[in-house]
Amino acid sequence: MFDVGFWELVILFGLGLVILGPERLPKVAMQVGNWAGQARRMARTLTTQMKEELDLNQPYTPPKPTYNRPGMDDLKPQSAEEEEEDIENSIYEEPDDRDHADAGADDVEPSEPEPVKDPKP
Repeated sequence: MFDVGFWELVILFGLGLVILGPERLPKVAMQVGNWAGQARRMARTLTTQMKEELDLNQPYTPPKPTYNRPGMDDLKPQSAEEEEEDIENSIYEEPDDRDHADAGADDVEPSEPEPVKDPKP
């Protein structure tokens, strides 16, 4: 990436020594080294993640659920035999009384609301 040779490093070290002084140069060099190490680790992590994501040889396997939610089993697809069985059972069942339970609710007259009383006499 950067084509820096030995003499360029010597010149940079000499300039750093003149500008920063002998007290601050080791601290700054250690901080720059830490930053460079972090950048390398991040780049390596990024390349490995990209290689794993773009690996076309492995088939996609969806993640397995870690817990079961109530009622989710009802949403799973059924086999063709179970579907036919459900349809036949629903055709030959007798109607529920619940379907006709609300029929008499329309016959009841609504009651008059009570008048609102003034809180002041």
